[in-house]
Amino acid sequence: MTEWRPVVAAVAGTLLLAGCTSGADGGSAGEGTKGSARGTSGSDGAGSSASAGAADPTAPADGADPSAAAAAEDEPYTMVEERAPRTRSEAVAFVRGLTPRADNFGSGFRKAQPYESDPGEWAVLDEDCVWQRQPLPDTALASLTRRFELPGSEGKGPVQVSMTVTVHKDTTAARRDMAVSLEEALRCPNQRLNATEQVRGLYSRADPFSEARNGVTDDDLIESGELLVDGIKGALPFDWFKYRLGPVTVAATDRIGAGHTDEEATRIASQVAQGVAYTAAEIDSIGGNTARDDAEGKDSSDDAEARDE
Repeated sequence: MTEWRPVVAAVAGTLLLAGCTSGADGGSAGEGTKGSARGTSGSDGAGSSASAGAADPTAPADGADPSAAAAAEDEPYTMVEERAPRTRSEAVAFVRGLTPRADNFGSGFRKAQPYESDPGEWAVLDEDCVWQRQPLPDTALASLTRRFELPGSEGKGPVQVSMTVTVHKDTTAARRDMAVSLEEALRCPNQRLNATEQVRGLYSRADPFSEARNGVTDDDLIESGELLVDGIKGALPFDWFKYRLGPVTVAATDRIGAGHTDEEATRIASQVAQGVAYTAAEIDSIGGNTARDDAEGKDSSDDAEARDE
């Protein structure tokens, strides 16, 4: 087992700082103590390009009760189970309807090819510690992976990011998936990703909302390790982030190419973690505790009838 890498230790702080917003005096989120648990302000200027011009998901809507918005700030991003997709077709439509932007992960990122995976499959770590694509189990409804990349330049290798959103059958199934993910780093500290890449010395840490550093979601998990790529000398940074929002999980990996300094790797990892938080914010806006029905005045009986049709 490797030691807790400095880059991921910095990201651990970013998760807490992601729950902070700038105060009325305009101070930086990274300069204050923990505040709103629902903001996505970055911990440094590196993430400013991703957030520039973005609407504040914590701001109350016109006519909304400010006290209700203030109360919501003490809650994590989540997906209320009653609002979550109930069928496979609903879940596929949900994950495909999410709109992550490439620059959520930092300036210069773009969509990679192939961009999307089959939402009827997900990655499974087998008994030999090799990742395999397999059909979804009965406990999961849909799982969509989208890939992004920061092209290499000036002697620095490319950065690859894969983000997966999975809709589980219920919150219990999502919690079990988080537990399995935590256990996998203990069972397989060395893992084969594909024919040319492997990770060694994985270190895993998890925290529920309101404990330790998590200021964003119901639960979070971070893994850190070293990436070995055939044809590239030496080990490269590898990070894996996973958040749970009710019955939905959002996971992302970054593969940071050769030639980046430790400071650059820290910045990139922080941006990737914040990019995942942006998707968590979008999910929360759809099905969180304060999400409003798109159809004003539509009641739950209408929802039930629509699902039965």
